Amino acid sequence: MSYFNGVDLDRFWDDSEYAKEEYISDSPTEEDISKLERDLGYKLPASYIWLMKKHNGGIPVKDCYPTSVPTSWSENHIAISGIYSIGYSKSNSLGGDYSTKFWMEEWGYPNIGIAICDCPSAGHDMVFLDYRECGPEGEPCVVHIDQEDDYKITWLAKDFESFIQGLTTDDVFEDE
Repeated sequence: MSYFNGVDLDRFWDDSEYAKEEYISDSPTEEDISKLERDLGYKLPASYIWLMKKHNGGIPVKDCYPTSVPTSWSENHIAISGIYSIGYSKSNSLGGDYSTKFWMEEWGYPNIGIAICDCPSAGHDMVFLDYRECGPEGEPCVVHIDQEDDYKITWLAKDFESFIQGLTTDDVFEDE
């Protein structure tokens, strides 16, 4: 199966030295995926796994996502710093130093799913896969959680694939 129609995956990632050091891991094996899913307590979306097998984490060139409500970042969008890889070796990976467990235990984020993207605010807002409606085996939606606004949860996309397809650059938003 193929995912992300309309997304040029050859131009999707910014493979800077920082991205290689902090986000990008080797392609995950089926064993890596199974272990991480057991440790997280959630099944990863097939589209997430598919993308990570092509390029395991990193910094997307298009790093903004529109919102219908204001957040602590902007009146009309959020920004992401990177997308977490499937693995344990990088700080910004699903099993790394800044995993979901870290964000819940150290920062008080709600236990609703998996942290998949950090934001430029250095922890004051995050993007999560939200499993509250679908359960740990289902297809989660994607939400933004704003620590600065009492952990306000803003719905972003119906699934991970839609989230990736909706990413854009900040130049599409009016100057704030």
